[in-house]
Amino acid sequence: MRLLTLAASLTLALPALAQDRMTLLLDWYVNPDHAPVILAQELGFFREAGLEVEIIAPADPSEPPKLVAAGKADLAVSYQPQLHLQVHEGLPLVRVGTLVATPLNCLMVDADGPVQSLSDLKGRKVGYSVSGIEEAMMAAMLRSAGLTMADVQMINVNWSLTPALMTGQVDAVIGAFRNFELTQMRLAGGNGRCFFPEETGLPAYDELIFVANRDRLDRDRISRFLSAVERGTEYMLNHPDAAFAVFSATAPDLADALNTQAWADTLPRFAHSPAALDHGRYARFETFLYEAGLIGGTLPVSALALDPGADPAGTAE
Repeated sequence: MRLLTLAASLTLALPALAQDRMTLLLDWYVNPDHAPVILAQELGFFREAGLEVEIIAPADPSEPPKLVAAGKADLAVSYQPQLHLQVHEGLPLVRVGTLVATPLNCLMVDADGPVQSLSDLKGRKVGYSVSGIEEAMMAAMLRSAGLTMADVQMINVNWSLTPALMTGQVDAVIGAFRNFELTQMRLAGGNGRCFFPEETGLPAYDELIFVANRDRLDRDRISRFLSAVERGTEYMLNHPDAAFAVFSATAPDLADALNTQAWADTLPRFAHSPAALDHGRYARFETFLYEAGLIGGTLPVSALALDPGADPAGTAE
Protein backbone atom coordinates (compact mmCIF):
# COMPACT_ATOMS: atom_id res chain seq x y z
CA MET A 1 0.00 0.00 0.00
CA ARG A 2 2.87 2.35 0.81
CA LEU A 3 4.30 1.72 -2.67
CA LEU A 4 0.98 2.54 -4.30
CA THR A 5 0.69 5.71 -2.22
CA LEU A 6 4.23 6.74 -3.11
CA ALA A 7 3.62 6.01 -6.79
CA ALA A 8 0.46 8.09 -6.72
CA SER A 9 2.21 10.99 -5.02
CA LEU A 10 5.03 10.90 -7.56
CA THR A 11 2.49 10.93 -10.40
CA LEU A 12 0.78 13.97 -8.93
CA ALA A 13 4.13 15.70 -8.59
CA LEU A 14 5.00 15.25 -12.26
CA PRO A 15 4.31 18.24 -14.51
CA ALA A 16 1.58 17.90 -17.12
CA LEU A 17 2.83 16.92 -20.54
CA ALA A 18 3.84 20.00 -22.47
CA GLN A 19 1.45 21.09 -25.20
CA ASP A 20 2.78 22.22 -28.57
CA ARG A 21 1.81 25.85 -28.96
CA MET A 22 0.29 27.21 -32.16
CA THR A 23 -1.09 30.59 -33.16
CA LEU A 24 -4.06 30.83 -35.53
CA LEU A 25 -5.06 34.17 -37.03
CA LEU A 26 -8.68 34.38 -38.15
CA ASP A 27 -9.75 36.29 -41.25
CA TRP A 28 -12.33 38.36 -39.36
CA TYR A 29 -13.99 38.59 -35.94
CA VAL A 30 -15.32 35.27 -34.62
CA ASN A 31 -18.48 34.18 -36.45
CA PRO A 32 -20.13 30.90 -37.52
CA ASP A 33 -17.60 30.50 -40.37
CA HIS A 34 -15.10 29.61 -37.63
CA ALA A 35 -17.37 27.26 -35.68
CA PRO A 36 -15.32 24.02 -36.04
CA VAL A 37 -12.22 25.84 -34.76
CA ILE A 38 -14.04 27.33 -31.77
CA LEU A 39 -15.61 23.96 -30.93
CA ALA A 40 -12.23 22.24 -31.16
CA GLN A 41 -10.99 24.77 -28.62
CA GLU A 42 -13.99 24.72 -26.29
CA LEU A 43 -14.49 20.95 -26.30
CA GLY A 44 -10.82 20.18 -25.69
CA PHE A 45 -10.06 18.59 -29.05
CA PHE A 46 -6.92 20.70 -29.51
CA ARG A 47 -5.76 19.81 -26.02
CA GLU A 48 -6.33 16.11 -26.67
CA ALA A 49 -4.23 16.49 -29.83
CA GLY A 50 -1.38 17.84 -27.71
CA LEU A 51 -1.87 21.43 -28.83
CA GLU A 52 -2.31 24.77 -27.13
CA VAL A 53 -3.86 26.97 -29.80
CA GLU A 54 -4.08 30.73 -29.48
CA ILE A 55 -6.90 32.06 -31.69
CA ILE A 56 -6.62 35.72 -32.65
CA ALA A 57 -9.13 37.90 -34.54
CA PRO A 58 -7.29 40.48 -36.67
CA ALA A 59 -7.60 44.25 -36.48
CA ASP A 60 -7.03 44.34 -40.26
CA PRO A 61 -8.50 41.42 -42.29
CA SER A 62 -5.78 41.75 -44.94
CA GLU A 63 -2.93 41.15 -42.49
CA PRO A 64 -3.15 37.47 -41.35
CA PRO A 65 -1.60 35.84 -44.46
CA LYS A 66 1.16 38.44 -44.47
CA LEU A 67 1.92 37.77 -40.81
CA VAL A 68 2.13 34.02 -41.48
CA ALA A 69 4.42 34.72 -44.44
CA ALA A 70 6.62 36.80 -42.13
CA GLY A 71 6.80 33.98 -39.56
CA LYS A 72 4.73 35.86 -36.96
CA ALA A 73 2.01 33.16 -36.71
CA ASP A 74 1.70 29.47 -37.53
CA LEU A 75 -1.59 29.47 -39.44
CA ALA A 76 -4.12 31.91 -40.83
CA VAL A 77 -7.67 31.55 -42.09
CA SER A 78 -7.66 32.96 -45.61
CA TYR A 79 -9.34 32.53 -49.01
CA GLN A 80 -8.37 30.33 -51.93
CA PRO A 81 -8.67 33.10 -54.56
CA GLN A 82 -6.37 35.38 -52.56
CA LEU A 83 -3.87 32.56 -51.98
CA HIS A 84 -3.25 32.20 -55.71
CA LEU A 85 -2.48 35.91 -56.08
CA GLN A 86 -0.32 36.06 -52.95
CA VAL A 87 1.83 33.10 -54.01
CA HIS A 88 2.35 34.74 -57.41
CA GLU A 89 3.39 37.89 -55.57
CA GLY A 90 6.14 35.89 -53.87
CA LEU A 91 4.67 35.24 -50.41
CA PRO A 92 5.83 31.83 -49.08
CA LEU A 93 2.30 30.63 -48.37
CA VAL A 94 0.68 27.26 -48.95
CA ARG A 95 -2.81 25.91 -48.32
CA VAL A 96 -2.67 23.16 -45.70
CA GLY A 97 -6.38 22.69 -44.98
CA THR A 98 -9.91 23.73 -45.87
CA LEU A 99 -12.47 25.21 -43.49
CA VAL A 100 -15.39 26.15 -45.78
CA ALA A 101 -15.36 23.98 -48.90
CA THR A 102 -17.81 25.91 -51.12
CA PRO A 103 -17.94 29.47 -52.37
CA LEU A 104 -19.77 31.90 -50.09
CA ASN A 105 -19.17 35.01 -52.17
CA CYS A 106 -22.05 36.20 -54.31
CA LEU A 107 -23.32 39.16 -56.32
CA MET A 108 -26.17 40.52 -54.20
CA VAL A 109 -28.97 42.74 -55.48
CA ASP A 110 -32.29 44.02 -54.16
CA ALA A 111 -34.72 41.21 -55.00
CA ASP A 112 -37.45 43.78 -55.65
CA GLY A 113 -35.21 46.15 -57.59
CA PRO A 114 -34.44 46.65 -61.28
CA VAL A 115 -31.75 43.95 -61.53
CA GLN A 116 -33.63 40.71 -62.10
CA SER A 117 -30.98 39.10 -64.29
CA LEU A 118 -27.28 39.70 -64.85
CA SER A 119 -28.06 41.39 -68.17
CA ASP A 120 -29.97 44.07 -66.22
CA LEU A 121 -26.63 45.28 -64.81
CA LYS A 122 -25.85 47.15 -68.02
CA GLY A 123 -25.27 50.80 -67.17
CA ARG A 124 -25.53 50.22 -63.43
CA LYS A 125 -23.25 50.62 -60.39
CA VAL A 126 -21.62 47.65 -58.64
CA GLY A 127 -20.02 47.99 -55.21
CA TYR A 128 -16.97 46.00 -54.15
CA SER A 129 -14.49 45.80 -51.28
CA VAL A 130 -11.40 44.00 -52.60
CA SER A 131 -9.89 45.03 -55.92
CA GLY A 132 -8.41 42.47 -58.27
CA ILE A 133 -10.09 39.19 -57.47
CA GLU A 134 -13.63 40.54 -57.08
CA GLU A 135 -13.31 42.48 -60.32
CA ALA A 136 -12.16 39.29 -62.08
CA MET A 137 -15.18 37.46 -60.67
CA MET A 138 -17.41 40.29 -61.81
CA ALA A 139 -15.96 40.18 -65.31
CA ALA A 140 -16.60 36.45 -65.60
CA MET A 141 -20.18 36.79 -64.37
CA LEU A 142 -20.87 39.65 -66.77
CA ARG A 143 -19.37 37.66 -69.63
CA SER A 144 -21.92 34.89 -69.01
CA ALA A 145 -24.63 37.51 -69.70
CA GLY A 146 -22.94 38.95 -72.79
CA LEU A 147 -21.64 42.05 -70.96
CA THR A 148 -18.19 43.41 -70.18
CA MET A 149 -16.72 45.49 -67.37
CA ALA A 150 -17.22 48.56 -69.58
CA ASP A 151 -20.97 48.06 -69.17
CA VAL A 152 -20.91 48.71 -65.40
CA GLN A 153 -19.42 51.26 -63.02
CA MET A 154 -17.39 49.68 -60.20
CA ILE A 155 -17.44 51.61 -56.89
CA ASN A 156 -15.31 50.78 -53.86
CA VAL A 157 -17.67 50.79 -50.87
CA ASN A 158 -15.03 49.30 -48.53
CA TRP A 159 -16.79 46.81 -46.25
CA SER A 160 -20.19 48.55 -46.25
CA LEU A 161 -21.76 46.23 -48.79
CA THR A 162 -25.28 45.88 -47.41
CA PRO A 163 -25.70 49.58 -46.47
CA ALA A 164 -24.42 50.67 -49.90
CA LEU A 165 -27.00 48.48 -51.62
CA MET A 166 -29.91 49.37 -49.33
CA THR A 167 -29.31 53.11 -49.57
CA GLY A 168 -29.15 53.05 -53.37
CA GLN A 169 -25.49 54.03 -53.56
CA VAL A 170 -25.04 51.01 -55.85
CA ASP A 171 -27.35 48.62 -57.69
CA ALA A 172 -25.44 45.46 -56.75
CA VAL A 173 -22.51 44.37 -54.59
CA ILE A 174 -19.89 41.71 -55.28
CA GLY A 175 -18.22 40.12 -52.28
CA ALA A 176 -21.34 39.66 -50.17
CA PHE A 177 -21.39 36.36 -48.30
CA ARG A 178 -24.58 34.45 -48.99
CA ASN A 179 -24.60 33.08 -45.44
CA PHE A 180 -24.41 36.56 -43.85
CA GLU A 181 -25.32 39.54 -45.98
CA LEU A 182 -28.60 38.08 -47.23
CA THR A 183 -29.80 37.67 -43.64
CA GLN A 184 -28.30 41.01 -42.63
CA MET A 185 -30.32 42.71 -45.36
CA ARG A 186 -33.52 40.94 -44.34
CA LEU A 187 -33.07 41.90 -40.70
CA ALA A 188 -32.59 45.50 -41.80
CA GLY A 189 -35.93 45.43 -43.61
CA GLY A 190 -34.71 44.64 -47.13
CA ASN A 191 -34.99 41.68 -49.46
CA GLY A 192 -31.79 40.49 -51.06
CA ARG A 193 -31.07 38.05 -53.84
CA CYS A 194 -27.80 36.38 -54.79
CA PHE A 195 -26.31 35.49 -58.15
CA PHE A 196 -23.75 32.75 -57.55
CA PRO A 197 -20.29 33.01 -59.20
CA GLU A 198 -19.90 29.23 -59.53
CA GLU A 199 -23.13 29.12 -61.55
CA THR A 200 -22.21 32.04 -63.80
CA GLY A 201 -18.76 31.59 -65.27
CA LEU A 202 -16.35 30.82 -62.41
CA PRO A 203 -14.86 27.48 -61.39
CA ALA A 204 -15.83 26.34 -57.89
CA TYR A 205 -13.30 27.08 -55.15
CA ASP A 206 -12.71 26.72 -51.42
CA GLU A 207 -13.92 29.88 -49.71
CA LEU A 208 -12.03 29.60 -46.42
CA ILE A 209 -8.72 27.78 -46.08
CA PHE A 210 -5.87 27.44 -43.60
CA VAL A 211 -2.55 28.75 -44.90
CA ALA A 212 0.93 28.20 -43.48
CA ASN A 213 4.43 29.40 -44.24
CA ARG A 214 5.89 26.97 -46.79
CA ASP A 215 9.41 27.49 -45.44
CA ARG A 216 8.44 26.79 -41.81
CA LEU A 217 6.06 23.84 -42.16
CA ASP A 218 5.51 21.57 -39.19
CA ARG A 219 3.45 18.85 -40.82
CA ASP A 220 2.90 16.92 -37.61
CA ARG A 221 1.47 19.86 -35.67
CA ILE A 222 -0.65 20.98 -38.59
CA SER A 223 -2.02 17.45 -39.09
CA ARG A 224 -2.99 17.28 -35.41
CA PHE A 225 -4.59 20.72 -35.67
CA LEU A 226 -6.67 19.66 -38.68
CA SER A 227 -7.71 16.40 -37.00
CA ALA A 228 -9.04 18.43 -34.06
CA VAL A 229 -10.91 20.77 -36.44
CA GLU A 230 -12.38 17.72 -38.18
CA ARG A 231 -13.64 16.51 -34.80
CA GLY A 232 -15.23 19.92 -34.30
CA THR A 233 -17.05 19.60 -37.64
CA GLU A 234 -18.20 16.07 -36.82
CA TYR A 235 -19.57 17.27 -33.49
CA MET A 236 -21.51 20.04 -35.26
CA LEU A 237 -23.04 17.59 -37.72
CA ASN A 238 -23.94 15.02 -35.08
CA HIS A 239 -25.10 17.44 -32.36
CA PRO A 240 -26.04 20.76 -34.03
CA ASP A 241 -28.08 22.15 -31.13
CA ALA A 242 -25.53 21.27 -28.47
CA ALA A 243 -22.74 22.55 -30.70
CA PHE A 244 -24.48 25.88 -31.20
CA ALA A 245 -25.00 26.21 -27.45
CA VAL A 246 -21.26 25.76 -26.88
CA PHE A 247 -20.29 28.08 -29.73
CA SER A 248 -22.75 30.88 -28.95
CA ALA A 249 -21.77 30.93 -25.27
CA THR A 250 -18.28 32.16 -26.16
CA ALA A 251 -19.45 35.72 -26.99
CA PRO A 252 -22.71 37.61 -26.32
CA ASP A 253 -23.54 38.51 -29.93
CA LEU A 254 -23.07 34.99 -31.32
CA ALA A 255 -26.61 34.06 -30.23
CA ASP A 256 -28.30 36.97 -32.03
CA ALA A 257 -30.64 36.54 -35.00
CA LEU A 258 -27.93 37.11 -37.63
CA ASN A 259 -25.46 34.60 -36.22
CA THR A 260 -28.16 32.03 -35.43
CA GLN A 261 -29.27 32.02 -39.07
CA ALA A 262 -25.67 32.14 -40.32
CA TRP A 263 -24.94 29.03 -38.25
CA ALA A 264 -27.69 27.09 -40.05
CA ASP A 265 -26.70 28.44 -43.46
CA THR A 266 -23.00 27.62 -43.00
CA LEU A 267 -23.32 24.18 -41.41
CA PRO A 268 -23.54 22.18 -44.68
CA ARG A 269 -20.62 24.06 -46.22
CA PHE A 270 -17.80 23.04 -43.88
CA ALA A 271 -15.11 20.68 -45.15
CA HIS A 272 -15.77 17.21 -43.73
CA SER A 273 -12.12 16.29 -44.21
CA PRO A 274 -10.16 19.54 -43.76
CA ALA A 275 -6.78 18.13 -44.80
CA ALA A 276 -8.03 16.56 -48.05
CA LEU A 277 -6.92 18.42 -51.17
CA ASP A 278 -8.83 18.65 -54.47
CA HIS A 279 -5.97 19.18 -56.90
CA GLY A 280 -8.27 19.81 -59.86
CA ARG A 281 -10.05 22.63 -58.06
CA TYR A 282 -6.79 24.54 -57.51
CA ALA A 283 -5.57 23.87 -61.05
CA ARG A 284 -8.83 25.13 -62.55
CA PHE A 285 -8.83 28.32 -60.51
CA GLU A 286 -5.20 28.97 -61.41
CA THR A 287 -6.18 28.69 -65.09
CA PHE A 288 -9.13 31.03 -64.52
CA LEU A 289 -6.87 33.70 -63.01
CA TYR A 290 -4.38 33.35 -65.86
CA GLU A 291 -7.10 33.72 -68.48
CA ALA A 292 -8.43 36.74 -66.56
CA GLY A 293 -4.99 38.37 -66.84
CA LEU A 294 -4.38 38.50 -63.08
CA ILE A 295 -1.31 36.23 -63.16
CA GLY A 296 1.43 35.94 -65.75
CA GLY A 297 1.57 32.15 -65.86
CA THR A 298 0.28 29.09 -64.06
CA LEU A 299 1.94 27.29 -61.17
CA PRO A 300 1.64 23.59 -60.37
CA VAL A 301 -0.80 22.77 -57.59
CA SER A 302 2.10 21.64 -55.41
CA ALA A 303 3.28 25.27 -55.30
CA LEU A 304 -0.09 26.38 -53.95
CA ALA A 305 -1.55 23.65 -51.78
CA LEU A 306 -0.78 20.41 -49.98
CA ASP A 307 -2.22 17.79 -47.67
CA PRO A 308 0.12 17.94 -44.66
CA GLY A 309 -0.44 14.27 -43.86
CA ALA A 310 0.43 13.04 -47.33
CA ASP A 311 3.84 11.76 -48.36
CA PRO A 312 5.60 14.82 -49.87
CA ALA A 313 7.28 12.61 -52.46
CA GLY A 314 3.94 11.23 -53.56
CA THR A 315 2.05 14.51 -53.87
CA ALA A 316 0.50 14.90 -57.31
CA GLU A 317 0.76 18.06 -59.33
